[in-house]
Amino acid sequence: MARVSLVLNQKLVISCVKERQPGVSSSVQLYKKKKNQQNVTSRVLVLGGTGRVGGSTAIALSKLSPDLQLLVAGRNREKGAHLVETLGENSEFVEVDFDDEKALKAALNDVDLVVHAAGPFQQTEKCTVLEAAISTETAYLDVCDDTSYAFRAKSLHQKAVAANIPAITTGGIYPGVSNVMAAELVRTTRSESMEPERLRFFYYTAGSGGAGPTILATSFLLLAEEVVAYNRGETVKLKPYTGMLNVDFGKGIGKRNVYLLSLPEVRSTHENLGIPSVSARFGTAPFFWNWGMEAMTSLFPGEVLRDKGKVQQLVQLFDPLVRAVDGIAGERVSMRVDLECKDGRSTVGIFSHKRLSQSVGTSTAAFALAMLEGSTTPGVWFPEEPEGIAIDARELLLKRAAEGTINFVMNKPPWMVETDPQEFGLGIYM
Repeated sequence: MARVSLVLNQKLVISCVKERQPGVSSSVQLYKKKKNQQNVTSRVLVLGGTGRVGGSTAIALSKLSPDLQLLVAGRNREKGAHLVETLGENSEFVEVDFDDEKALKAALNDVDLVVHAAGPFQQTEKCTVLEAAISTETAYLDVCDDTSYAFRAKSLHQKAVAANIPAITTGGIYPGVSNVMAAELVRTTRSESMEPERLRFFYYTAGSGGAGPTILATSFLLLAEEVVAYNRGETVKLKPYTGMLNVDFGKGIGKRNVYLLSLPEVRSTHENLGIPSVSARFGTAPFFWNWGMEAMTSLFPGEVLRDKGKVQQLVQLFDPLVRAVDGIAGERVSMRVDLECKDGRSTVGIFSHKRLSQSVGTSTAAFALAMLEGSTTPGVWFPEEPEGIAIDARELLLKRAAEGTINFVMNKPPWMVETDPQEFGLGIYM
């Protein structure tokens, strides 16, 4: 067991991390904010804990760090009680309406970290949970996948610094783990004196990924957002779910069609990593879901897809069909991050898992533990920023997030990871 001293929020924290064997959880002594020093272990509140993403995160945290005190927060007491029964004695359910500012602050007052998994984040005007976290000096992590919300959170950076609290926005699987993968690809290429020129994020999820109505609502809301991409430093605005490419996600997934979507990692990595050209694409299966998404961008007016109430009605209409198809399609998920350099060389990272509903929780839990172990400095950060996840903490975060993956590779040329590489002669593959 290695013992290291870490400083978080100007408080000395002793962190103990075991070298983990596959399937064996880690045991760590984690950060506690000043007012909670009397507590034996750190306390983490998972907001939206009765949902698919929040519940998966709570389960992953309980496995990665069994000594953590977990508070599962939500509006459904019955679901909360069932999850707590699964998690065991170090957990409890807290009924919290995060629209009630007073109740929210009361819930945050005696916890060390809040994980905000109560989406969707699209069309949300205020960062209520982050503001409450700053007010109560509570570390903060969210799984936001909306550009406007993420940069609204980033605008609270100085307030977080003044309150001396660390915060990460977009810290889930994608965006989140994908940002860290991109940051590592960029760091490695620059260390080899190559200059990155183009960064592309490709995502695939079978069906709804087993993530339930929230991801369905998120998908519909994203169809109302104009896609922002970058080409040689210039901002390009495009229609959502266009620009189809057939992308090879490697073993276990194969080739899939993916389409342009507006996602926050495009702007954040363009700005934070200094890459001139950045874009993101997403695709699903069966193939007719992609056709349906394309059709919705043309058939439904933008004001309908921007209206959360109307989108929820659409979700209720489609949800039974989506669940039925999910039973056949499964919930595999894959991320491919491509980085191209000015000299023509390319490097790739791939992350694939059989179950999105499990992998999203493991990924979010990896961010939560990194923060509690002292990886994040005060302020609001994106995952690719070294002040958010320290460079020397990235390897462990990716190792934790990748637990259970069917394929996880980093810094490989495309021909080494693709299922059908093209040979151009003399043993050269492209």
